[in-house]
Amino acid sequence: MLKYRAASLHAVRDFFRRLNYLEVETPLLSHDIVVDAHLEPFEVIQCDDDHGRLFLQTSPEAAMKRLLAAGSGSIFQITRSFRRGEIGCRHNPEYTMLEWYGVGTTYEQQMDVTEHLVRCVAGVIPNPALLLSPDPFRRTRYESAFSRITADCVLDLSVAQLQQLVAVQTGVDTATQPIPDRDDLLNLLLAECVEPHLGQQQPEFLHDYPLSQAALAQQNSQDPRTACRFELYLRGLEICNGYQELTDPDELRRRDERQNNSRRSHQSHVLPGAPLLTAAMRSGLPDCSGVALGFDRLLMSLTGSETIRDVLPFPFDRA
Repeated sequence: MLKYRAASLHAVRDFFRRLNYLEVETPLLSHDIVVDAHLEPFEVIQCDDDHGRLFLQTSPEAAMKRLLAAGSGSIFQITRSFRRGEIGCRHNPEYTMLEWYGVGTTYEQQMDVTEHLVRCVAGVIPNPALLLSPDPFRRTRYESAFSRITADCVLDLSVAQLQQLVAVQTGVDTATQPIPDRDDLLNLLLAECVEPHLGQQQPEFLHDYPLSQAALAQQNSQDPRTACRFELYLRGLEICNGYQELTDPDELRRRDERQNNSRRSHQSHVLPGAPLLTAAMRSGLPDCSGVALGFDRLLMSLTGSETIRDVLPFPFDRA
């Protein structure tokens, strides 16, 4: 597995160099932290109060966008990322993230880049467990994927209708276990009823997520209910997350506030956000699209590994 990791990382670097993306490094420990209602960062306590709160990064996104705003051009990075409390067959609190941003590219173009990258890495794994046909990776709109479990237009369903759908499809009694949040209901349906079927025959992009789940993606001008966001699935396993990147700093501030409000409703700590990123965006973040790919998960898929610990030299319990 060490040899597979080394060969794959070499292939990744060659791939992006051929595309003229510059390899960069950014801090693992930073004052900035991108606010996400469902991600818990590790906070590092400092004895020197002058430095304020510091966080191990859940992804290098904030710092990489500061480089983009400073004129770096298209960039990529292979780095460590950290997410507190995420331990399981698909999660390790410390993991390897491959993240890249193409200046002047769209999220549709980055789906092409992602497909070519996966094929490139698969080519250096001897006898890969995931055999890729020459057919293009499948692309499925978020709403269309839900048609596998309901004929209704899921983006237009009310909270009450989604609660009823959850009860029917998952067996969760939403009368005794109320789930009032619309996105929590959609995420439950996605995890239980949709994701297991994605990418089973051929890798599959799920795209055009609900605008309420845009994270730092732009609103889709073709369908204002949705965001320019995609994820890639290999045999039911989510490998990456891609955006047509948000460039409006005021909208970033509003989204941070909404995410913190959601964190409050889930009894999570409020996070300070990314003021350094906001300042960089005010100076001018170029139009770009970016992708964050879980390198360990990609290796899991290509080598047929059942758990993430099988592809890590030092999983959390042995770190």
